[in-house]
Amino acid sequence: MITYNTDGVKMPAIRKRDTSAWIKAVAAEYGRKVGEIGYMFVNDDKILEVNNEYLGHNYYTDIITFDYDEDDTISGDIVISLDTVRSNAEQLGKDYNEELHRVIIHGILHLCGINDKGPGEREIMEAAENKALAMIKL
Repeated sequence: MITYNTDGVKMPAIRKRDTSAWIKAVAAEYGRKVGEIGYMFVNDDKILEVNNEYLGHNYYTDIITFDYDEDDTISGDIVISLDTVRSNAEQLGKDYNEELHRVIIHGILHLCGINDKGPGEREIMEAAENKALAMIKL
């Protein structure tokens, strides 16, 4: 089950049923099933608080993924700052809706085992994001 909630922000204009079906299709591409996925859309103040409290980081991010996977079933909590998504879209000259969906699937790709911190991993993640984005109509 995939849930979408907010804390301090308005729910983004996403088609939840279509987005959930897309997430399941992307997970299936990696041989995974979807268990419990909880999205929480927040503002920059809240994501900074989560970064500080759970990761010991004192900086803003667009997403934080908490992984509760078991075997081939992905489960987790995904916190997304809509403020940072918006500023990233503006800085990159991207459509906000596309950038939001890129971040939504970024967390799922992490749960599927794709990393983006080591050498060459960022390029692998970007390719996986682009492949996933090609699977949904925005």
